[in-house]
Amino acid sequence: MCSIVGLQGKVKSEDIVKMLKASKNRGPDSSGIFLDEIYTDIDLDEFVDDSDYEIAFGHNLLSIYDRNDRLSKPQPVSKDNLVLVFNGELYNFATIRNLVKKVGVEAEITSDSEALLYLIDFYNKGDLLKAVQMAIRMIDGDYAFAVWDGENLAIARDPLGVKPLFYSQNDDSCGFASARDSLKEVGFTDISTLKPEHILYNWEDISPAQAIYEKVFEGDVNKIDKFLRLSLVKRIEGLSEVGVIFSGGVDSSYLALLLKEISENVPLKVTLYAVGIEGSKDVEAAIKASKSINLPLEICEVTEDMIREALPQVVKAIGDDNLMKVGVGLTTYFATAMAARDGIKVAISGQGADELFGGYKRYLKSFVDGTLNYDLREDMSNMYHVNLERDDACSMLNSVELRLPFLDKALVELVLNIPDNKKIVSMHDDMRKSFLRKLAFEEGLDYEIAYRQKKAAQYGTGIDKILRKKIIKDTDISQFLE
Repeated sequence: MCSIVGLQGKVKSEDIVKMLKASKNRGPDSSGIFLDEIYTDIDLDEFVDDSDYEIAFGHNLLSIYDRNDRLSKPQPVSKDNLVLVFNGELYNFATIRNLVKKVGVEAEITSDSEALLYLIDFYNKGDLLKAVQMAIRMIDGDYAFAVWDGENLAIARDPLGVKPLFYSQNDDSCGFASARDSLKEVGFTDISTLKPEHILYNWEDISPAQAIYEKVFEGDVNKIDKFLRLSLVKRIEGLSEVGVIFSGGVDSSYLALLLKEISENVPLKVTLYAVGIEGSKDVEAAIKASKSINLPLEICEVTEDMIREALPQVVKAIGDDNLMKVGVGLTTYFATAMAARDGIKVAISGQGADELFGGYKRYLKSFVDGTLNYDLREDMSNMYHVNLERDDACSMLNSVELRLPFLDKALVELVLNIPDNKKIVSMHDDMRKSFLRKLAFEEGLDYEIAYRQKKAAQYGTGIDKILRKKIIKDTDISQFLE
């Protein structure tokens, strides 16, 4: 994962530098800028250029891959008249690289950004929008990117909004960025979120022909296990170590179980990270589950002082003082801080399982009312700004990239189209998420873990209790938004 920024209009390089500095935590390993030419591996404190430009891009790199055939390379990247900045991962990188090789590309392609650049170039016959639309149909990943052809600008976001992308306009210029703070740093105030699978083409919002959550077909429940395993394998390919945001619940425990199986066949170190106050339900459950799965567990025992210290940056990062969001955000922050301490740059999260399989308590009423499928689709369509941007912002405070196996495009399309009664079996199904629990149990997860009652992160960790009973009594946390 990285940070991308851009400005169009009357642009000065110092503004791009300010935007990059404001999001340096997203990519601490290298910085690059495109003005009339590309500058990579620059020192943001030393870079000086007094000219005005029509357009400028910036990029901060979080280096994850370091193999001969796949690298995390500095950006921006260019080919002929195309310039691109990219944030995210292409899980079918090898397929895309092989495709562009077959059509005659002789350049050495060893990074996701290069693979995407050459794919867009292959489809580009003078219509950049069409080329980007064609490329998006081919790639499988979580991403946000911007590409410029000398006249036109296209900015795109992945189908579920796993990677953030914000944009804004004022009288003098238009801008985009991976973080709101980057836009605020150069004076933008009315900031919007680019919707998933949308393309901002010359600052006009282009919708997809059909969003993932709108697709209807007859789903085969027998394929779910295969699709989830494939999703997880794609997300750890090329990694030697990975963390898991771990609560001891069915979502994170099932993913941990599958990772344990994978690590027995490939060299992959898996570490579980749990967060909670002393004696919290999540920590107790995590200890039991980690022993059952036989994976190492690291625990962050949260105190009131730790929460007070972390609050300003967490509230500012998520841009919201809602206590529920803050409680979950703090959980992600503390877990990824442990991962960062251990040198881990990628953490797996079970985010999305509840929206897919019907985990929240409110879905029981939806089932009774006959609106479960509609409500799940509606929640999936809103995840990007309800949950995903929050989790991304908090993990990237520690320069740790979250990967979300439950939000694989193919898996989401499939699970949204299986019958409601596979997810909630009756009006008395207080456990809910029945299919996932049954699947996890049949794959070897202990019954007690597979059928543990769901408890939201802010409650299971005990963080919400400290926030409500101690901190907000003497602290106005909205001050951290200013």
